[in-house]
Amino acid sequence: MINKKTVILGLTGVCFLFFACNRTSNLQAPNIILILADDLGVPQVGCYSTHYYQTPHIDNLAQEGMKFTSAYAAAAICSPTRASIVTGKYPARLHITDFIAGNNRDTYPLTQPNWQKFLPTDELTIGEVLKENGYNTAWIGKWHLSKTKTPPLSRENNPDKQGFDEYFITYKPSNNLPLRNWQLPELDAHNVDTITSRSIDFIERNAGNPFFLVISHNTIHDPLMERAASIERFKANPKTEQEENNPVIATMIERLDRSVGRVIEVVERSRIEDNTIVIFYSDNGARDAHAKQTPLRKGKGWLYEGGIRVPLVVKWKGKIAPNSVNEEMVSSIDLFPTILDLTSSSHESESTIDGVSIYPLLMGNGSFTRQTLFWNYPHYHRGSGMRPACAVRSGDFKLIEWYEAKLLGEKDIYELYNLVDDPGEQHNLAVIMPEKVRELKQLLHNWKIGVNAQEPIVNPNFSNARQ
Repeated sequence: MINKKTVILGLTGVCFLFFACNRTSNLQAPNIILILADDLGVPQVGCYSTHYYQTPHIDNLAQEGMKFTSAYAAAAICSPTRASIVTGKYPARLHITDFIAGNNRDTYPLTQPNWQKFLPTDELTIGEVLKENGYNTAWIGKWHLSKTKTPPLSRENNPDKQGFDEYFITYKPSNNLPLRNWQLPELDAHNVDTITSRSIDFIERNAGNPFFLVISHNTIHDPLMERAASIERFKANPKTEQEENNPVIATMIERLDRSVGRVIEVVERSRIEDNTIVIFYSDNGARDAHAKQTPLRKGKGWLYEGGIRVPLVVKWKGKIAPNSVNEEMVSSIDLFPTILDLTSSSHESESTIDGVSIYPLLMGNGSFTRQTLFWNYPHYHRGSGMRPACAVRSGDFKLIEWYEAKLLGEKDIYELYNLVDDPGEQHNLAVIMPEKVRELKQLLHNWKIGVNAQEPIVNPNFSNARQ
């Protein structure tokens, strides 16, 4: 954890020198394009070794930039991760620890805390800082940080209240309501093409000004739907029989990848490629009920690796070494300070930022120190079956603490894994490595106190069998 003023004002000398030279020669500050996928797991991106899902444009980003192999989402569900991206804070500090509006059932052994169900407008966001530093800002696509998804109540906390000059909010198709015409599977069910076209329009209009654009997709979130002919093409692939592969998801990913290609094409056509940083990320892992996340365990909702380890690729032509791979632990909380460093943006504030700038990793110089990452999920996730838990990764080891077992006096409170030897988290080392458990348990305990993390409590009204 570091103070935001330290992050912003304590930028590297190299960073200040680079941008000072640029501005002296009247060159524009770099543009930032953040492409955010929804529920996309590491095993579903081609450059991470899949041979079924086709992502040539994302793969090309990795060939021309840097791929991170230990990148994490700050949560295993969307809203908390998105809040961490725009604020640089752990979801536990924000008390935004579940998707909005979350699971409000109180029929479980534990009662969840009274958590924050929208991003308050007094939280300083990356959009506000960049806007103050002369950037034109836009958020196109999924937001999921307002009190409700749709107007009128959503307007109180939409992106225009958080530093974004322009915004266009989209929603996934509903399982419970009739599909709108533009959400038909044969057209643009998850608004990928609409989001892309709006984003391209913003890029073309702002090519002569520094801009920050978030392209926030709804895909590959369920409900799973796409064009029938494209699905049939993937069904014909013999690998479809494997439980990791899903032809509908493959078709959805194919459209997502085409969107990335369209964005890159307009950047090149607008002749701003040398001055544009493209970041591709996902808000959490994929649902393993739809497609197993092999070799990772579980998926969305879970604090196992399949739920929180995500693809991250960053390209900046001429600045980031092409076809480079980085194994350092990084997180969605790191985007805020990193973008500040990349853009040499400043802001006077004493607000706390939990993230660490990965600028030295991207530039291949300077030092980067990251020993630990933390997660807190004091909820029940109905979609995945995840129960309340918290976790810490320190170096090669990861500890998961289960709140039910801890609060109800049960066994097996802790699970310990060596992620280097056992990335699939199949061998619980808690019994044979009690000293490591105690060490990580203390780290986790201290962190929860430091961020004022919320925990569930025993439900006094619970009398039924666990549901």
